[in-house]
Amino acid sequence: MSYSIVGDGIPEPLTGAPGDAAHGRALVLDRGTTCILCHSGPFPETRFQGDLAPDLAGAGNRWSTSQLRLRLVDASRFNPETIMPSYYRTDGLVRPSRNLAGKPILNPGQIEDIVAFLATLRD
Repeated sequence: MSYSIVGDGIPEPLTGAPGDAAHGRALVLDRGTTCILCHSGPFPETRFQGDLAPDLAGAGNRWSTSQLRLRLVDASRFNPETIMPSYYRTDGLVRPSRNLAGKPILNPGQIEDIVAFLATLRD
């Protein structure tokens, strides 16, 4: 679980290679990964999108892949009061669920797939 934060992002992929954007899209829309529960986006086929977090439309314009990666790994780096889970960081968490204590919510490949997909969302 090693990664290096440089400035406001994690410049190197957690897996050593870019992710698969098609698989990332499927993960974003899978209610089990929770993205679509809080976020909305350009997904007309998906009903009941979230409205608690920023719209994902244009995410690839607003944030670099490095910034997107850090937002998924540990969103509290940008906003300590965020309700977005740290999907990869495992230390220093407040009240993690018992079944996830010491484990990331998403594995490195899933993080990279979501980053690859979000980077394609351009206005």
